[in-house]
Amino acid sequence: MSQPYKVLFLCTGNSARSILSEYLLKSIGGTRFEVYSAGSFPTGRVNPIALEVLKDVYGIDAREAKSKSMEMFAETNLDFVITVCDNARESCPVWSSETIVAHWSSPDPAAVEGSQEEKYRAFKDVASQIHRRLQLFTALPLERLDKQSLATATEEIGLK
Repeated sequence: MSQPYKVLFLCTGNSARSILSEYLLKSIGGTRFEVYSAGSFPTGRVNPIALEVLKDVYGIDAREAKSKSMEMFAETNLDFVITVCDNARESCPVWSSETIVAHWSSPDPAAVEGSQEEKYRAFKDVASQIHRRLQLFTALPLERLDKQSLATATEEIGLK
């Protein structure tokens, strides 16, 4: 196997969807991927419900998760940048021509109002959607696809 694929998940606040994506891919993808998350306007804190769902549903301890700015990764040679919210897609900077950029929109669970149970369910639903997409992504024969085919396949996962 070659070097791990470097994947950055972008969202606006880097407090929920991108954190879920980062930790779920770390779990599913193992050493095949080097995974990061960041925000275009990071909140500076990770939503505690995201951490609860990762722990309760997937057995992932993400207590060390931090909300970070995408500027931290400006000099990183990334293989994939995947935006997980529409606002991040709009403010996504131009990456290297070698970087595959895809958009996998998910609803913002942090925007859900209601009881703790309703909020938790929203986070759980979004995590489930992201998990399924990551299962599809990790099943791609990354080493055997040309860049255009890989870009198309990665973008199409966001439609599922």
